[in-house]
Amino acid sequence: MLNICISAIASNQGKTILTTALLYHFRESVRPFKIGPDFIDPQFHKIVSGTDSVNLDSFIMNEEQVAWLYAHYADKEVAILEGVMGFYDGDNKGCSAYSVSKLLNVPTILLLDGSGSYITVSAVLKGLLEYKPDNTIRGVILNNLSSKMHYELIKNQIEVDHVGIEVLGWIGKKLPSLSNTHLGLDLKDLSKIEQISQEVLEHIDLKKLRRVRFPTHRKNQATTTYPFPKIKKQNKKLAIVNDKNFSFLYHDNLNFLKEVFEEVIIVDSTNDEVIPNDCDMVYICGGYVETTHAYSKIKNSNNFKTSLIEHAKTKAIYAECAGLLYLSNAVDDKRMSGILDIDFTLDTRFNRLGYYYNEQGVKGHAFHYTKPTEKALESAFDKLSKTSDGKGLFGSWRKDKVFGTYLHGMFRSNLILLTELKL
Repeated sequence: MLNICISAIASNQGKTILTTALLYHFRESVRPFKIGPDFIDPQFHKIVSGTDSVNLDSFIMNEEQVAWLYAHYADKEVAILEGVMGFYDGDNKGCSAYSVSKLLNVPTILLLDGSGSYITVSAVLKGLLEYKPDNTIRGVILNNLSSKMHYELIKNQIEVDHVGIEVLGWIGKKLPSLSNTHLGLDLKDLSKIEQISQEVLEHIDLKKLRRVRFPTHRKNQATTTYPFPKIKKQNKKLAIVNDKNFSFLYHDNLNFLKEVFEEVIIVDSTNDEVIPNDCDMVYICGGYVETTHAYSKIKNSNNFKTSLIEHAKTKAIYAECAGLLYLSNAVDDKRMSGILDIDFTLDTRFNRLGYYYNEQGVKGHAFHYTKPTEKALESAFDKLSKTSDGKGLFGSWRKDKVFGTYLHGMFRSNLILLTELKL
């Protein structure tokens, strides 16, 4: 089995391009993983490989839980983990490419930018290797190179300086790149993927890459013991609003809800599907509803809106981020469902970004450009804080059985979140 983590020294170094190329190449036999709480990259992984991508987050979950999750889902011949930011970034929170790859005993392939340099690339690698001697870096791919001669210069220096590090190949300059949306990758750029994969992998030795692994004496942290609190199966029907607008759904959250509820159905608001009358509960995922483009997909979904309003009169709703926004009266001039009597505005920069704790100690993630109006804050509760004992801003609202929050959580390790669904 091939298990590798793809990392770099920072964001925007080509991790996603390389991961995309490898996922496409191994698409018949690969399980993708994403380190950290990202929603966009896992969607892209699935589109490229045809297999659901699983988030591995050692801040939101403890190490034993992450090890179980990896063992549970690493069910293919190849497992590729895409790192977050730079190799060590996030380690202060306990979740980095370094910490997760070390926990899972997965070797890391480091993507290093060699543009305008050659010997210095080896010096940068030296710093990364020595910063944490127990690191998992075992291979290097060089990016943004001008020629094979440029590659050989850097390769020779690395092989002299770093015995045991495999130099696996190089990627040339000016390859096609993926465009961005206001929260991440544009999932519509699929026509480029085959071309990108061919060009990215043209000068990479895939046979050598397949041989990258640790000595057999290194301990694998995978566990078969279920390390999560258990919950009794519910004889209830759950509707999950999950579509192009409300697309932020952790794959394990979906599977866990299927384990907990007797029946789980998916409702597509952008196709104006209705919430069935026999549903006991509704979960509205995060995503995009606040932008003009996203709002255009749902503003005329009157059947969906009417059924959701009717459901909210007597039954439970749990909504995250974009789901919360849709429960409100409006975001600026964009009318929402009005189930919660609150309003939001859209800013030009983010108002929250990163990991947060709620007042009950639940660890989660938030990333949003909207903010509540001053009047909406009067009915808010549950501060979201950067530290477990720190001060934060209110980020949740409730009315009867309807609950909305800016916090994205992982249900399997935080059963307290499901109490909002009145289990």
